[in-house]
Amino acid sequence: MTASTHVVFQNGKIFRSNKAPAGQRSEANFAEALVIKDGIITFVGDASASEVKSAIDAGAEVRDVGGHTLLPGLVDGHIHLTQLGQALLKLSLAYCKSLEDIRTTIRDHAAAHPEAERIFCSGWMHFMTPEGPLASLLDDLDPRPILITAKDLHSTWCNTAALKDLDLENEPDPPGGEIVRDPETGKPSGLLSEAASMKFIPLYMARTSTLQDRIAAIETAINDYTAAGFTGLIDMAMEEDGWTALQEYRKQKQQAGRPFPIRFAAYWMILPKDDDAENIKQVERAAELARKFNLETDPDCRLVGIKLVCDGIIDGCTASLKEPYSHNGDNCDPVWSQRYMAPVVQAATKHGLQVALHAIGDRTVADAIDVLEAHVGPEHRPRIEHLEVTTAEDAKRLGKLGITASVQPVHSDPAILRAWPTLIGEHRCGRAFAYSDFADGGAHVAIGSDAPTAPHHVIDNLYIATTRRSAREPELETVFEFHNEPGHTADMVNSNDLESKSCTQRS
Repeated sequence: MTASTHVVFQNGKIFRSNKAPAGQRSEANFAEALVIKDGIITFVGDASASEVKSAIDAGAEVRDVGGHTLLPGLVDGHIHLTQLGQALLKLSLAYCKSLEDIRTTIRDHAAAHPEAERIFCSGWMHFMTPEGPLASLLDDLDPRPILITAKDLHSTWCNTAALKDLDLENEPDPPGGEIVRDPETGKPSGLLSEAASMKFIPLYMARTSTLQDRIAAIETAINDYTAAGFTGLIDMAMEEDGWTALQEYRKQKQQAGRPFPIRFAAYWMILPKDDDAENIKQVERAAELARKFNLETDPDCRLVGIKLVCDGIIDGCTASLKEPYSHNGDNCDPVWSQRYMAPVVQAATKHGLQVALHAIGDRTVADAIDVLEAHVGPEHRPRIEHLEVTTAEDAKRLGKLGITASVQPVHSDPAILRAWPTLIGEHRCGRAFAYSDFADGGAHVAIGSDAPTAPHHVIDNLYIATTRRSAREPELETVFEFHNEPGHTADMVNSNDLESKSCTQRS
């Protein structure tokens, strides 16, 4: 749709939601007609309205919706743009169900692509490697480096050739991460966990790929999103190489006479350091970019905040819990303790940056809420991402403190939760994904996909949110019983001001 288009859509169900106060449900509301002029929605209402007649009399194109439902442009509230583009170009293991499935898929792909220097894969889940993701499980498949990004993006599984290419033997574990080593030899055994993966793999990708490779990944991701009906994206792990590639992509589009096709907001990834000054330095870099790329200077592509990954994930047993994991007796320490988290949050708030804190386990959720309560007012719209296991008490605190619950219902698909009863016990499974508790407590709830950790197509996400059923395996009824009801995720609100400005797609 070009910016000069004047269009009337009619003879359909034009979706418009009644916004309800926080903690209350709204009912879906449909109109008969919609008018767009110069890329802006100017009217939604009855087909007999004067605004519709005036537009038609002025020569507007009339499009018959044919009785179908028409939705406004979608906004994904939590994505990883560059990683999604790279994942779409990698070998997907998303539908593998066992180690043997993984091995067969990689072996067949390697045989079909002898020209590739390395074999990049994505989508492996920890339960598929019960003895651990060892390099030896991949070494016989192909002599080339094989790197497998976990479905959750928190780990990377490597064969011996990849470990040699990474050259990590003498590298210490970074704060909040681990280069898993053989207990006898002390050499890396195949897994980079949490901050180790987040530190070393981006450096490796930067070394083994070109700027044009990264631009191609971004273009692939954006094209996939626009084709799926999205007009706004919020990136939750932006870093230097990704930002540089994104700006070059925009420059190339402009030179070709084609506008940037999406509204984009980014949160800058702050990697944990055992040094306050090093942590604050990263915040200052985010603030520097935000001064240049903001709502006034560059509304289509801006830097709005910072992101801290405060713990890991349940499947990898790296989310920090109040009660130990059921199978190993370990609580797992957070990646960011309150001691180091608080100065970063204070600095970000001072610079006018929004704060987004990844917190999956109930211990980390409590820590994150404590820090936000102490250092960030509700006017700054702080966010907590994921909130997969929470206590009833902390669920109520979100609304009282004006903290947005940023959730990804697609992560609650029963098909990917089979290991949870063993890992955390049935009693805690019931409190997982307590979205209705968040909303009932008055919290604003934002929805996203966390792509590429999960599919970004919205229907599956909303189906899981409102039914608690599996989109991957529709015949699967449940893995465990939830204590809270589905449905509140139909009432999503703005986590920043991107949503109200992303209604029409331009290409």
